Amino acid sequence: MKNRLPNRSQTMKKFLTIRWIMLGMALFAIVSLTVMNVYSLYALHESTISSASDRQKTQLADFTYTTRNRFRAPVEGIWRLNMEQLHDEIARNAPLNPALGEVLARAMEDSLFDKVYFAGADFQDCGQSGAIKIFDTGTRQFVNESLPPQSACDGISLTRTRMNVLINDYRWNTKVVFDTHRTMNVALINPRGASIVGYLSFSINRDYLVNEYLAGKLMDVFGTRDESGMTVWLHDWLLNEVLATNDPDTPYDRRGVEYIQRFPDLLDNWNIKVVFDENPAVLASAGNLQRNLIVMGAVLVLLLGSLTIMFIIAQRERSLMERQAGFLANVTHELKTPLAVMQAAGENLADGRVTRPERLKVYGEHIYTESMRLRRMIEKLLDVAKSDAGQQRIHPERVNLGELVASYLQEHQTLIAQAGFEPVIDLQSPLPDVMADRENFQTILGNLVENAMKYSGEEKYLAVRLRSNRSAVILEVEDHGHGIPTAARKHIFDKFYRAEDTLTARTKGHGLGLSIVKNLVELNGGTITVESTYRKGSVFSVTFPIYQASAASEPRTVNSNAKIEYAS
Repeated sequence: MKNRLPNRSQTMKKFLTIRWIMLGMALFAIVSLTVMNVYSLYALHESTISSASDRQKTQLADFTYTTRNRFRAPVEGIWRLNMEQLHDEIARNAPLNPALGEVLARAMEDSLFDKVYFAGADFQDCGQSGAIKIFDTGTRQFVNESLPPQSACDGISLTRTRMNVLINDYRWNTKVVFDTHRTMNVALINPRGASIVGYLSFSINRDYLVNEYLAGKLMDVFGTRDESGMTVWLHDWLLNEVLATNDPDTPYDRRGVEYIQRFPDLLDNWNIKVVFDENPAVLASAGNLQRNLIVMGAVLVLLLGSLTIMFIIAQRERSLMERQAGFLANVTHELKTPLAVMQAAGENLADGRVTRPERLKVYGEHIYTESMRLRRMIEKLLDVAKSDAGQQRIHPERVNLGELVASYLQEHQTLIAQAGFEPVIDLQSPLPDVMADRENFQTILGNLVENAMKYSGEEKYLAVRLRSNRSAVILEVEDHGHGIPTAARKHIFDKFYRAEDTLTARTKGHGLGLSIVKNLVELNGGTITVESTYRKGSVFSVTFPIYQASAASEPRTVNSNAKIEYAS
């Protein structure tokens, strides 16, 4: 038997180590999966934000290219003209080519342009007489313009300067050059001869461009700030003027601008300024992320809590099994002791070995003492069994605790005196009555007094006090014994629990007395508390509510459904 105990202990330690390892692995797996899922969710959210931002930037670029196409659409036919033929006609001062006249007439019907001007390839400056002509929509011919507008002069001059640099390497028959938002200028080029045919200057209707086309297009394409998730301004950066916006309530602040989109090869002084907000897709993604994180957090807490609770329960079950095993071994030993004493005494008496009266008395006292000790152990076990089964019954009645305490002390004075105690008794008189079961109270008081004597040290001090206040009667049992360590106080009323240390290791006990006391006190409607100083003593206080005639006028029987808590 001695050889098996170490192996069993080692096996239990091995199982405990494996249990800790498995718990650690489970926790690591749960946390790892959670971290991976959180990372995936955030990555998906960031991808959604990036995609939404890319779509918004693409939308802005498309808007500027759509604007450029709006300028080119009315003059689309110019690119298909035969520039060599047109060059010959202009050189011969022939009437305007009908195909070109048709294109220009159609352009004049568009609200985007006000007028069309023409200058020949030999244009130097507006000071020349007849250097710039204007298109007459009635005759579909160019006529002399005595006072051409400065914008037309500037536009043609700008285009001429640009083409002087490009003409030798240019391979197309037209080149469009914008003079900011004032004119759209088209250089007519003869690719074969790498020569200029002439210059067209389309005067832009700024009011229509800004207020009707761009402002309307801005709202059509982007919608409101809430719809698109961004605030858009059409801004003249040279004059620092906001021309149009999709959110008039938001003031423009250049410091808050997050993105600038320029127009391709036109409207040089204008650009699109943007502040990105969370668009509906991003808001939906953020909401989905938040919901997933909340659910994942709840699941994580639930899983971790479940694992922790399961592990704690397993640990408590293991501790309880160890305590039960120790309890059974202890009880078995203590049951054998009185039985062995009674058996030996009975054999001696039966064999007639004891004949003297004084010896017979001693043997009789041994048998009586051990039988009473055996009876008390059996009664404790029965009380615990009844409590666990919920079958413990009490018969509360109106009683005076002072009388019950005095009766108990008188009945057990010999036993108390033999243990070396002279109890200090302080019973308040008169005391109000309480509702309690007489036998239960005797058990409560007996266990408390027995514990006080059992765990007293060299100072044999025992005090029993009864006092009352406005609502309750309080029983106090005090000793100057070992006391209870702070860490053990919350467990002393648990079944099978004993605060083991060097001072109590030699004291016999099963860890049942205080659990039975607490159960009986609560069944009778009372409460029990303890105040203890380690190595100096303890005071147990039992409180019963004062009897109220309206609350309980007759004795009654109460069935117990409560069970004693197991030690953790």
